Formats: sequence, structure tokens, C-alpha cells
Amino acid sequence: MDLRKLKTLIDLVSDSNVSELEITEAEGKVRIVKGGVMPPPAPAMMVAAPVMAPAASGPAPAVPAAAPAAAEVPEGHVVKSPMVGTFYLAASPGAKPFVQVGSAVKEGETICIIEAMKILNEIEADKSGTITQILGQNGQAVEFGQPLFVID
Repeated sequence: MDLRKLKTLIDLVSDSNVSELEITEAEGKVRIVKGGVMPPPAPAMMVAAPVMAPAASGPAPAVPAAAPAAAEVPEGHVVKSPMVGTFYLAASPGAKPFVQVGSAVKEGETICIIEAMKILNEIEADKSGTITQILGQNGQAVEFGQPLFVID
């Protein structure tokens, strides 16, 4: 289950009268339980589901694919996310961003941070040039291979 879908489910449970939600999919099982007066914990837990062989009665049902976003192809070198996590433009809240549109960067220079499993991973520019676009949103989830920056 992708991170965006999981976050949406958590938000739906916390904003509704539902106190517990459990969903089973091919990738695993998710159970979300709403807390009481305490601050909301990280309630989601993924458990691997046993893999079952397909039935011999016919082809497997089609799984709907996510529609690609209607995005323009940016001109220049695109720096993509090397992992799934949370995208940050600065080292800490209120700190100066690593880069802005128009910033000159050198290959190997830190341009952002992606937090994955409570580890802050510094993402470096893989090309020297000037930042022409910042495609990632600060504090938002990013997927593997998602475009983050355009360097010219």
C-alpha cells in the first residue's frame, strides 16, 4: 500500500466517528485504531500477507493501475528521489533551505533531505548547475523515482 493511500486512511479515521479500520490487500494488512485523549500515535502497521497461488479457473482479475499525472516534462536535468520518504528543503523547521530556485549547485552538494524510517538522508546534486525548478513540496511524502528538482 502506498504512503499517500495510508495517510488518507489515517486522516479519514481520525476525522470520523470510526474508531477502528482494518483493510486487507494483496500487499498486506493494515489496521488503524483511533486513540483516546492521548496524542495520535503512529497507528498504522503493515503485516505481510501469505502469498496464495492463483486459481486455475482462469486469468487473474485486472488490477487498476494508477493513472499517470498529467505533468509536463521539465527541461533540464531532473534529480529524482532515490527512496520513499518525507521531503524536506531545510535541515530543520525554520532553518534556511539548502537551495532555492536560482541557486548554483555543485555535484555532490546537499540539496534536500528525505526522512525514511526516522533516518534523515541527505540528497546530493548529481550534476553541477543552477536550480530552475523545485518540484517536491516541503514536508510531503515522495515516492521512489519522483522528480524533485530540475538543474540546468
